Amino acid sequence: MYYIGYDIGSSSVKVALVEAETGKKIIVLHEPQNEMEIVSLHPDWAEQDPEIWWQYICVATKRAIREANIDASKILGVGISYQMHGLVIVDKEGNALRNSIIWCDSRAVEIGDKAYADLGQEKCGEHLLNSPGNFTASKLKWVKENEPEIYNQVYKYMLPGDYIAYKLTGDIKTTKNGLSEGMLWDYKENKVANWLLDYYGIDQSLTPEIVENFTNQGVLNEKGSKESGLPVGIPVVYRAGDQPNNALSLNVLNPGEVAATGGTSGVFYAVSDMSTGNKTNRVNNFVHVNYELETPRIGKLLNINGAGIQYRWLRNNMGDETYESMNRKASKIAIGSDGVVVIPFGNGAERMFNNKTIGTHFLNLNLNIHNNAHLFRASLEGIAFSFVYGMECLKDDNATINVIRAGNDNLFRSEIFSNTVATLIGHEIEIYNTTGAVGAARAVGLKDGDYNKFGSSITTNDHVMTFLPLKNREPYETAYQKWKQELEFILTHKK
Repeated sequence: MYYIGYDIGSSSVKVALVEAETGKKIIVLHEPQNEMEIVSLHPDWAEQDPEIWWQYICVATKRAIREANIDASKILGVGISYQMHGLVIVDKEGNALRNSIIWCDSRAVEIGDKAYADLGQEKCGEHLLNSPGNFTASKLKWVKENEPEIYNQVYKYMLPGDYIAYKLTGDIKTTKNGLSEGMLWDYKENKVANWLLDYYGIDQSLTPEIVENFTNQGVLNEKGSKESGLPVGIPVVYRAGDQPNNALSLNVLNPGEVAATGGTSGVFYAVSDMSTGNKTNRVNNFVHVNYELETPRIGKLLNINGAGIQYRWLRNNMGDETYESMNRKASKIAIGSDGVVVIPFGNGAERMFNNKTIGTHFLNLNLNIHNNAHLFRASLEGIAFSFVYGMECLKDDNATINVIRAGNDNLFRSEIFSNTVATLIGHEIEIYNTTGAVGAARAVGLKDGDYNKFGSSITTNDHVMTFLPLKNREPYETAYQKWKQELEFILTHKK
């Protein structure tokens, strides 16, 4: 018997099959083979057609079943992970009314800032544990203001994972997790933050029915079954944003545990309890997957938009370079990249800079001595330094750091990146061979709530290696302080 898990990212859709009894990975794959298009009609906009996600879900599911050579009737349940903060709006027939406004879209920054000023820091801090920011609620307000002919047709709003669950089951539902990611969950009242919807002039009836995680959230209908290749009647039992789900995948469930991600964006996600509160708007707080009223686990998320996309941009614009060749060339350059500094924030507004758009900067290039290897090293260092800067923000927000875990993919495959981060933050980084899709699949089996058994299986079976802080910290610290000095100059002079 098997469970299937999905991870709907902005670059691809991943699917994983695991054994129901053991959690053993059977197959993990992704679609498309290249990357999904992100539509950017204006600077700092980012959209995707949600129907494209569904099409790739169906292609990937059928391919996984075929290549794993399993009987689809033995798949018992579905788990879903998805890109956070996106907005999907549908009409009464369930048809998407426009492209999804996805996580890295910055169009609603001013709307969220005004809401925070009008509603007040105390109200937002106590009830949302955040400012309204550039999240799903503010994006829906943007549609209302700028596309009234579309807004007037809205039947329900959803997060991306809610839309995929709807395509599978025909049921439009959401979770506390999803609502918290959209700044729509009132922690103090333990209900939807209808007061924020009222402030934005959004009808409360647009909020879907709320379902709990690790329960039957709806079963596959005939249409979902026919299009996806999954059996009719199996339940969707879990859905969570990609970062809470990544934490679950890495057995990051308790206060003091931190999950790190180094993909298109970079993330530190630190689990805390409610008592730590929040002290800064640069860090966001979300309902964690194991949140209960008796044990309210919160995920403190520090996001860095301009992370892996910076290194990918270099690869795409440097001819025939592969990541392996880039890493190899970078390893031959000294710590500090012989003075070259890369400020890697060219992917929209950065939350940890209070939603300023900083941009990417290549600094101190000497055309007589520097080459592409210096750019590769400086880029890896710049992204690593942004992680270190982010960790400082987390600690300012009262996050406790006891252990850091990351998946064995993307930036954490680079020794330069991982050694730089581990050395400067002074913590080991445990690397695990797992993915968000695998975590979502395994989560299907968590209906009994046995988190200890779930976590011990991950620690035992998936651990790959651990990066230890290096003893020669001084050159890393020197390079970091130089990078930080350049960053702070830009922040000071940025309008």
